Amino acid sequence: MSVLLGTDLPFPVFRRGKVRDVYDLGEELLIVATDRISAFDCVMPEGIPDKGRILTAVASYWFAATGDLVPNHFRHSPEWPGALEAHRDLLCGRAVVVEKTRPLPVECVVRGYLAGSGWKEYQAGGAVCGVALPAGLRLADRLPEPIFTPATKAEEGHDENIDFERMAQIVGPELAGRLRDLSLALYRRGAELAARKGILLADTKFEFGLGRDGELVLIDEALTPDSSRYWLADGWEPGKNPPSLDKQFLRDYLESLPGWDKRPPAPNLPAEVVEGIRARYLDLAARFGITI
Repeated sequence: MSVLLGTDLPFPVFRRGKVRDVYDLGEELLIVATDRISAFDCVMPEGIPDKGRILTAVASYWFAATGDLVPNHFRHSPEWPGALEAHRDLLCGRAVVVEKTRPLPVECVVRGYLAGSGWKEYQAGGAVCGVALPAGLRLADRLPEPIFTPATKAEEGHDENIDFERMAQIVGPELAGRLRDLSLALYRRGAELAARKGILLADTKFEFGLGRDGELVLIDEALTPDSSRYWLADGWEPGKNPPSLDKQFLRDYLESLPGWDKRPPAPNLPAEVVEGIRARYLDLAARFGITI
């Protein structure tokens, strides 16, 4: 199976992220989801077949499912005007045209369960991003209530977890409060719909921007297996990592390697790991009835 690791389209490059190539169309942006995959802020040498199309379809599903809570930047799939027509085969299913916004410099993370960096913070001090939690919680425990745990957005290197007070200093207290409330509402919507499919939404992150009229807009991606932890409900058992339909399979493999220090260059991925990631992403999409 072929993979798309990068694009070279006849438009000004707006930015190239770990996964997406973004082009400037003037009033709008063209976002192309490649098949690249990253972990520990390193892009892997191998791509995952169909990954870009899966991410695009899943994000589009969730933008539609949450549009009543907050506007999003999604506008339409490219209608192939002018110079886009020659690239129809490349872009089909993996490219979207979105509103150009002014991105806010924070990531809005919501956690409903204790995992990942949140688990490590809790072990060290009994709190996550300044939110005190009850004593005695185990890995993968459900939290009493979902918590909002923001982070800074780093262009290079690792994002940094911050507390709500630090976020309020960055974006202002009123906007920080709106971001927190919207993120919690989005998480609850995602968790409710996932639960109907036998899936636990352990945690997720959202990004927001300001539109041309100053309106708060949900941007980037929403509730994809790249930006979220999805656990199989029937395999959930506090005290250990449950079977997942996200990037944890890749992280677990990389953690098992004795010689890699989580810095570039990333190690090559064996075929069984590539296929394992692809199968999990396709499984997640299928459970929501999303056709790739």
